[in-house]
Amino acid sequence: MTGAEDLLARAIAAIDAANADDPNTVEVDGVARPKELVHAERMTHWVTVLAPDASDAQLLAARGHHLRRWVSPRDSYPAGRAGYHRWRADQRERQALEVGELLADVGYDTATIERVRTIVAKQGLGRDPDVQTHEDALCLVFLEQQLDPVALQLGDEHTVRVLRRTARKMSEGGLAATAGIAFSEQGAALLAEALE
Repeated sequence: MTGAEDLLARAIAAIDAANADDPNTVEVDGVARPKELVHAERMTHWVTVLAPDASDAQLLAARGHHLRRWVSPRDSYPAGRAGYHRWRADQRERQALEVGELLADVGYDTATIERVRTIVAKQGLGRDPDVQTHEDALCLVFLEQQLDPVALQLGDEHTVRVLRRTARKMSEGGLAATAGIAFSEQGAALLAEALE
């Protein structure tokens, strides 16, 4: 293992260790696992699908963008869309700061740390290809992990509106990658309606 590979491995291990403390779990293949750890693994998967030659910064941003998300729960902010957007913005800011501190602790240089923070904060979305890849991966993780629960909570009509907004944020490559998701019958039908 080269020094760069070792540094990346140590950083991912540190991010995973922080996310392993998540008290919220999701079931994966019959086993309860920390939610944000699973989310980080799926983000890394989709970034490597979309960008097989992804840089360390892209991989670290994918792994750390939801770092310790549970420490600031959604219900600690006002209900409604404005409250949700404030919560998301505050989360991105906190996560960018914390992942930067963690990367500094394992020995990453300032330029890489700033690049990771830029991607996590989604600065340059629509102009920066790495940030767009990150956004596409986020959308793909949402579609594969949260579409059915969201549809159950919001109902079909509202979910189709959410899916239309999601699709508008995605690149053509990101949308094409949805073919790699095993949707439920209902999820596939809702996505198809949203993309009409």
